[in-house]
Amino acid sequence: MKNKVLYVLKKELREVFRDKKSLSMMLIIPIMIPLLVLGMSFMFQKEANKDVKEYNKIGFAYTINDDEQTLVESLKINASSGTLEEMEEAFKKKEVFAYIKKEKNNYTIFYDDSNVESSGARSLAETFLENYKSTLQNQYLASNNVDLAEYNSLLTYEYNIVEKDNFYANYMLNYAFLFIIMAITISATYPAIDATAGEKERGTLETLLTFPIKGKDIILGKLCSVTISSIITGFVSLLLTILSLYYVSKHFSIYDGVILINFKIIIVTCLIILCYSLLISGLCIAIASMSKSFKEAQSALTPITFISFFPGMIAFMLNINNSAVLSIIPFVNFTMIFQDISSGIYNYLYIALMFISTILLITVIITYIIRQYKSENVLFTN
Repeated sequence: MKNKVLYVLKKELREVFRDKKSLSMMLIIPIMIPLLVLGMSFMFQKEANKDVKEYNKIGFAYTINDDEQTLVESLKINASSGTLEEMEEAFKKKEVFAYIKKEKNNYTIFYDDSNVESSGARSLAETFLENYKSTLQNQYLASNNVDLAEYNSLLTYEYNIVEKDNFYANYMLNYAFLFIIMAITISATYPAIDATAGEKERGTLETLLTFPIKGKDIILGKLCSVTISSIITGFVSLLLTILSLYYVSKHFSIYDGVILINFKIIIVTCLIILCYSLLISGLCIAIASMSKSFKEAQSALTPITFISFFPGMIAFMLNINNSAVLSIIPFVNFTMIFQDISSGIYNYLYIALMFISTILLITVIITYIIRQYKSENVLFTN
């Protein structure tokens, strides 16, 4: 049996590595990962180092006093004063990015939430008002003969960072992982179609069946070939990700010397790549083998790319916490485990649940394919 499976495996691998389209599918997305990491790092760096002068134009629809003028100068606000109508007009013309209206002791900040500069000006205006509020409070206490030093010592606090976390690093790591998943999915799709529906369409499957090889051996050989191609893509993607992350950690100050990826993350990621490659390969072969033609198989497998990518992306964007239930849900569990380990959380129960549930699902898929291939209606669908 091993020799027969090995024969089919060699045949399929030769076809995969001879076919330029299969090779391009294995390399296109991995090559995009360094571009993604560099591009997003550059964008984050630009946003983090944004000069206050780019959004500091704030209007005041009232006359500011000396204390407010001092705060305006300390916060480097480019202030404009005038009537409410004048500030509204200045805001429309983008001469100011936000403006403040005052009615007795109530202040209102007007800004455009869809505009980046306006949102920045809103944050600056909030800082201005908070500082001015503190100034007024101190003046009130002093006028009532309250010792400010004693008042401020009523409650003190300090920071003790238990775990140093870097938002940009976590964001970059998780998106790089999602692209690795996408690369593996795309890499598995074309070889799976060619090995099943493609052979049916070309009529070469009938020739293969003239040899003394069982359908089970054929399926296992094809599954192994698609899985190997997916694993190669996954490891190439991971290697490019590691090199890209190492480069940006040295050349972009936003990462603040944080080690973006370590040996433990790499080991667990390799396990995820192995599990996911086997799962997606089996799923692609199962779907493609039921198709009548190459084109029909392509249409049937198109949703797989989205199913493999979006559940994990949604879980990451919503910052959902992992659980035992999520650890056994296909596609979601891989992202959840990686999200945990990238944050320094190694829950070996969840990792084991991911591994066991994936193996069980793969077993069910392989059993299903083998049973279907025993039927001539499936093998020779016209």
